[in-house]
Amino acid sequence: MKPVKAYRNSDFMNGKEARALRILAEYLEPKSRLEAEGVEDTIVFFGSARFAPGSPWYEAARALSFRLTQWSKGLDPAMQRRFVVCTGGGPGIMEAANLGASEAHGRNVGLTISLPHEEGGNAYITRELSFHFHYFFMRKFWLSYMAKAVIVFPGGYGTLDELFEVLTLVQTKRMTKRMPIVLFGTEYWGEVINFDALVRHGTIKAADVDLVYRTDSVDDAYDWLVKQLAEQALGKPGGML
Repeated sequence: MKPVKAYRNSDFMNGKEARALRILAEYLEPKSRLEAEGVEDTIVFFGSARFAPGSPWYEAARALSFRLTQWSKGLDPAMQRRFVVCTGGGPGIMEAANLGASEAHGRNVGLTISLPHEEGGNAYITRELSFHFHYFFMRKFWLSYMAKAVIVFPGGYGTLDELFEVLTLVQTKRMTKRMPIVLFGTEYWGEVINFDALVRHGTIKAADVDLVYRTDSVDDAYDWLVKQLAEQALGKPGGML
């Protein structure tokens, strides 16, 4: 009987000794597929998986994703895969954003994660751009690495974790690219995160509050994001394309 090659040895590959190889695979395999599909940058939507179709937050995310996808498709044809909508791939706000991009006939990315009650990716993710992760930190890497803007709808622990990960990277300048961040839902975010209290207690600077843009309007979020992306990512002053 021939000995089994190490990379075909499932006991080894699934054991703790090969953890570094599994982590590396969750970097290299998405990188290879994203490059093959020509996806270089994204607009990331975060938010609760618990909002159902028809709810105000769901429909706002769907509409905003639709409009941003239409805008990105109207750029120079040589940049047709710029600013691709990307989500965590699940239900709720994630599904709404993938749906909006799909309705605009745009490609979109879904990055799902293994959970005890995993439902799988939603039905609106572009098939070639559907990824599934074991490690949360590798999933968060890919959510942040290609992002040129982040839109955060109301959500729970996972959404807060994702928001503060991005805010920390921006505040500490470990993320050197400009990163427009929208907090959608002023009443919700005003209750959940008291930024003014953080300033008052001296744990952040007053300028750190301005790392986020707060709004309740799809029109306002769209206009602000397009202006930011045009100026910062495309180098077009005044938001003109």
